[in-house]
Amino acid sequence: MDYIAVLLPPIVVGLLFWFAMKSIFNADKSERQAEARAHAEAEARAEGQNGSRIPGPWGANYPGKK
Repeated sequence: MDYIAVLLPPIVVGLLFWFAMKSIFNADKSERQAEARAHAEAEARAEGQNGSRIPGPWGANYPGKK
C-alpha cells in the first residue's frame, strides 16, 4: 500500500501534464489549419482579381520551369 501512496501523485501529475500538452498541441494544429485555409482563400481571391499569379522570386527564369 505504501508504494501506491508514493507512486500515485507523480502518475497523476504526469497525466495532467500529458493532457495539457495534448490540448496545447491540438490547439496549435487547428490554428495552423485555419491559417492555411485563410491563406489559401486570400490567394484564390487575389488570383481571381488579377487573372494570373504573381511570379516567384525567380520570375520566368525559375530553374524547374521549362
